[in-house]
Amino acid sequence: MEKAMQQSHGMGYMEYSRKLDKRMLVEKRREMSYQKSRQVVAEYDRQLFR
Repeated sequence: MEKAMQQSHGMGYMEYSRKLDKRMLVEKRREMSYQKSRQVVAEYDRQLFR
């Protein structure tokens, strides 16, 4: 998990768990990524079911 965290977010889990500002940054990025994926799925569905 540590390696994946480092690759995905540029910090290890220890840093993520200790620093609130870092944790908030990661969670904001995750939320933005989730919202973008929902938009992609919605657009795909619109095109598929015309």
